[in-house]
Amino acid sequence: MSQRILPPALLLAALAFAAAPLVTPPFMGYDPAIFPVIIARPSVQPAGYAFAIWGVIYLWLIVHAGFAMLRRNGDAAYLRPALPLLGALILGTLWLAIAGSYPITATAVILIMAALALTAYLRADPTDERWLLAAPLAIFAGWLTAAAAVSLGVILAGYGVLSDTAAAIAMLILVLAVALPVQASRPHMPVYGATVTWAITGIIVANWGLNDVVTNAAVAGAVVMATATLALSQSRKPAY
Repeated sequence: MSQRILPPALLLAALAFAAAPLVTPPFMGYDPAIFPVIIARPSVQPAGYAFAIWGVIYLWLIVHAGFAMLRRNGDAAYLRPALPLLGALILGTLWLAIAGSYPITATAVILIMAALALTAYLRADPTDERWLLAAPLAIFAGWLTAAAAVSLGVILAGYGVLSDTAAAIAMLILVLAVALPVQASRPHMPVYGATVTWAITGIIVANWGLNDVVTNAAVAGAVVMATATLALSQSRKPAY
């Protein structure tokens, strides 16, 4: 894609991504009746309040794309992450339309979205206008790291590959296995780790008093992620 076309395309994609929930049915999780194993409330799924972070993600991505087009058009620092970010936003705009009826397809799509968002984030220079360049990509990638695992966990439990509890614990391990190295690669950008911690905390809240095994595992996961994020952010030499 031409470097001239990429910045306006990215802004249009960010706007479309933010507008998608306004023109598609609200997504409240996969319909349990779709699956062979009916689980009314999957343990891997965070409490509803946690999804409010999408408002921050939408706004920050629009600001990022708008600033890139209006003030940094052609700047290599903004162009490097632009293409994978564009791909993630386009897939995200389509995701709501398929999630309600096609959970396996939706899971495949969100896994690709997460990979693209992580690629975009890791291409962003964390020392160059960090709150307009790296930080919005960090919160997007952080949430998708968790969201992709949640979607996969629901599929694994819904199709009986793992029990509900086992799927939740397996996905918590997967999230940490991905998130800890990513955070270590960008130690002075705590937005990513804080976002993953937010998502895991939502799992704690959702399971409190209902599933002690998942609650305890999520508490441990949140502590590990938060501690690592804080410790890395205070390290003296950025590992960039």
